[in-house]
Amino acid sequence: MGRILLLEDDEALALGIEYTLSDEGYEVTRCSSVKSAKETFDETKFDIALLDVMLPDGNGYDVCKYIRTTSKLPVIFLTACDEEVNVVLGLEIGGDDYITKPFRVKELISRIKAVLRRTEKTAYKKVSYRSKDILFDMDSMKVYLKQEEVELSAQEYKLLQIFMANPKKVMSREEILTKLSDGAAYFDTNTLSVYIKRIREKIEVDSSQPQYIKTLRGIGYEWVVEVEAVKE
Repeated sequence: MGRILLLEDDEALALGIEYTLSDEGYEVTRCSSVKSAKETFDETKFDIALLDVMLPDGNGYDVCKYIRTTSKLPVIFLTACDEEVNVVLGLEIGGDDYITKPFRVKELISRIKAVLRRTEKTAYKKVSYRSKDILFDMDSMKVYLKQEEVELSAQEYKLLQIFMANPKKVMSREEILTKLSDGAAYFDTNTLSVYIKRIREKIEVDSSQPQYIKTLRGIGYEWVVEVEAVKE
């Protein structure tokens, strides 16, 4: 079903997660430190990473940053704190989701499945989009701004695809969240705001005066630039 990198220094919790995920058909590789997680990531191809935040030699954010230098591997943070600042930080550096301890392993499995569904290349239609200076190449899963590649996380890709597939359409936050989460209620409006802020910083000349994604206060968002769809 998939290969999972699990970074968790609580051995009892890690063993429980590994046992349950293995029983679900996943192949789990456990690590208990930032150093070993980075080394394991370099040596093995994974489908998703589950990263504890607080670790003896650092934190899961450092590992996520390391992963993002070379990979779009989906990342779910396992955190004991759900304060907004920690959630936002995790998403800002490229995390795809987070789950707060203590959690039920069945909920974790649901989160994993949801993230993998959203990030599977097969989930996307073979249509490329061009909008002003932006090219979204669905075949290579790359985005270009004025012919320069833009690095996006898996969730940012999905959100950008949602906007570019629905140009000049006002979408409520709830509609966008439903499309983004595949119907799973794991995202909230704060999470959406973080994703949109990150995308704007990467594609807009001035993110404070966006030309692509407009905010309609109290209503939602709209991709206001014409989009040309090119079928592969």
